[in-house]
Amino acid sequence: MSLDPRPSVSVWSLAWRQLLRDFRAGELRLLVVAVMLAVAALSAVGFFADRLNQSLARDARQLLGGDAIIASDQPAPAAFADRALGAGLQVVRTAAFPSMGRAPDDKGGASRLVSVKSVTAGYPLRGQLMIGASGQGAGVPSTSVPDRGTVWVDATLLDGLGLAVGDPLLLGDATLKIAAVIVQEPDRGAGFMSFSPRVMLNDADLPGTALVQPASRVTYRMAVAGADGPVATFVAWAEAQIKARSMRGLRVESLETGRPEMRQTLDRAAKFLNLVALLAALLAAVAVGIAARDFASRHLDDCAMLRVLGQSQRTIALQYLIEFALVGAIASVAGVLLGFAVHHVFVYLLSGLVNATLPAPGVWPALFGVGVGFTLLMGFGLPPVLQLAQVPPLRVIRRDVGALKPASIAVLAAGAVGFAALLLAVSSDLKLGLIAVGGFAGAVVVFAALSWVAVQVLRRAVPESRAPRWLVLATRQIAARPAFAVLQVSALSVGLLALCLLVLLRTDLISSWRQATPPDAPNRFVINVMPDQGEAFQARLKAGGVQKYDWYPMIRGRLVAVNGKPVDPDSLPDERAKRLVDREFNLSHAAAMPGHNTVVQGRWTPEEADAVSVEEGIAETLHLKLGDTLRFDIGGQMSEARITSLRKLDWGSMRANFFVMYPKAEMPDLPSTYIAAFRAPAEAGFDNALSHAFPNITNVDVSQSIGQLQRVLDQVVRAVEFLFGFTLAAGLVVLFAAITATREARSREFAVMRALGASSRLLGQVQRAELLGVGALAGFLAAAAAMAVGWALAKFVFQFSWAPSPWVPLVGAAAGAVLALAAGWWGLREVLRRPVVETLRAAAL
Repeated sequence: MSLDPRPSVSVWSLAWRQLLRDFRAGELRLLVVAVMLAVAALSAVGFFADRLNQSLARDARQLLGGDAIIASDQPAPAAFADRALGAGLQVVRTAAFPSMGRAPDDKGGASRLVSVKSVTAGYPLRGQLMIGASGQGAGVPSTSVPDRGTVWVDATLLDGLGLAVGDPLLLGDATLKIAAVIVQEPDRGAGFMSFSPRVMLNDADLPGTALVQPASRVTYRMAVAGADGPVATFVAWAEAQIKARSMRGLRVESLETGRPEMRQTLDRAAKFLNLVALLAALLAAVAVGIAARDFASRHLDDCAMLRVLGQSQRTIALQYLIEFALVGAIASVAGVLLGFAVHHVFVYLLSGLVNATLPAPGVWPALFGVGVGFTLLMGFGLPPVLQLAQVPPLRVIRRDVGALKPASIAVLAAGAVGFAALLLAVSSDLKLGLIAVGGFAGAVVVFAALSWVAVQVLRRAVPESRAPRWLVLATRQIAARPAFAVLQVSALSVGLLALCLLVLLRTDLISSWRQATPPDAPNRFVINVMPDQGEAFQARLKAGGVQKYDWYPMIRGRLVAVNGKPVDPDSLPDERAKRLVDREFNLSHAAAMPGHNTVVQGRWTPEEADAVSVEEGIAETLHLKLGDTLRFDIGGQMSEARITSLRKLDWGSMRANFFVMYPKAEMPDLPSTYIAAFRAPAEAGFDNALSHAFPNITNVDVSQSIGQLQRVLDQVVRAVEFLFGFTLAAGLVVLFAAITATREARSREFAVMRALGASSRLLGQVQRAELLGVGALAGFLAAAAAMAVGWALAKFVFQFSWAPSPWVPLVGAAAGAVLALAAGWWGLREVLRRPVVETLRAAAL
């Protein structure tokens, strides 16, 4: 008689009844909690990272002054503004250029190089322009642009010219009243002229100054803002128009192209967030694997009885497959809901750090969370459970047969490939994903091999005749089941590896990130220092308390030939390349390479003749390579040199950077001035005194840009800290699951020992010794692997120099022992309290 006349209906019915029975009995508790924890961790990180990234991208648009910018050296054609307005976008125009601002003769008649900026109504479209009656305080948001006949200026200009709010300022042919002081300008650029003291005026007053002439070098910017869809459509149309009509000097700017130092900061932030998600995925895999194996161990006897009653292996396999699919759906949806709730905690904590409301999350984190739940269950949870279909009926009378076996190589490979694909999907960065996948895969192999060696050494290292009984029992208990010991140590090591890596990244890499733009970063750039003023200028800096500063010669040169072939801007397909060769480069020379530069190709050889080092980005743009010969026109003198190295510049350091440098200490034949970069002392009047002593210099104040960069940096670091804290908590729960997964096996072993006369005190000592030993070994291995993986991430992904302390493995061993002991005390405390008769009776059934 067939017990399965309608397989499809019967299997679904059996699976549903099995699911309800296991839920009521608590058999699925650990598995559901593990999947919920995995999905909740990933979805919470995903929801928060999605909203945070949207917020950072949105808030960072204030650095541009809009969602997209049409920049040009001539006013943009009217068709661009018409197209934007027709799409429902807001439009403002600005024009910026260097000029001289003067005080009236009755106010001293002093003059200073300024950066003039005319603005139209509605400026700025993104961010806030803060103004005040002085440079002190936070200022108040402006509700309009300067009125006709007035200007707003930087406080440094008032100090330099000896003026105050209400005084007149002479600008070209116009005399304009100083109405306010600019405290914060959101879209202040990164060029030297933008760092000069700002003078902002109404666009309607610009013609009256007569400063803009046909040969004037003016940067025109048309900013647009609106919904993401229309903005993206407009940007695509503008780029197509510029390309199709070959509009020289016209370009579309965005966060990715306009601010290299801010782009680097946000890129690092995204990588930190993705790394947290990677580690959360790793912890999830450990938790699901442990929970699934514990679930399968509990169902061995049930499946043996089903085989005795005639149920086929196919039916049993389908039954558990359907049950796991239902569990995956329930646990994944619950995990997504929990993650959505938890991410609001991050939002609440972050609300004090950001001024604007975070955007609504997208649907992708929820879909991805559900997908992760199913992937983890099928890749790591299902293989041990499917072994239940192979349990022989003989296990009903012989408990020693039909035990779970290690997964086959094919199953392990399939799970590893699935997990690798998951990590790469979470990482959103190929290099980051490959390092994490390769590092953790290699670590698992090393953990297994070293733990096996440790078990073999342990078997021989503890003499039975001289060692305490509790130590002998603990070591023999571990050595009696080497495969189980290797599995437990490897699982704990992988979990601790994630925790160690989080802690190391949190402390060392974030510190390195902060140091990339340190609080004492230069906030003054002084140019046009004459060579004969060098000693006196440096002496004045030291007298003012400035001991640390950059000091480099600066040479203006135009690239005229590459490998003997004249450079033709029209022959270059890239618009940025055309702009670069159409203007003069800032060149420099030094025998030693600047400390914040890194050679990525070739070699920097001090005092090498006819050699230059080129920044890798500009080399890529101009299609330059090692060995190419460059010819520069420097004030009518031709200088020809071969590229011997390519350098990577750290834009976030706010240090003096040069695209091209000669590796020579002295080049007296070339006309040059000097540039100094330093952090100005806090004393009032320092800049004014410096300008009076050296009236020909241009003192560039970059304090506002430094402040903007560090505010965004602090915001991101604190957000990452919250994510790290949540993932650390998830990792501790996974370690707890790894320890408590052996509860039933320990109960049976201890019950036998107690039946043979062992005291509870002795068994407690055995348990503590075993937990401390396993935890210390796992912690040591995890910390050593975390140092290796962290070094690779620091060097190749986050691009930091990182030297972790040699004490990390020992600290990791101590932390692993303490964590394992704490988790064991909490999770296994009932093992020693359970009556012996109850445990033995359950084991005999």
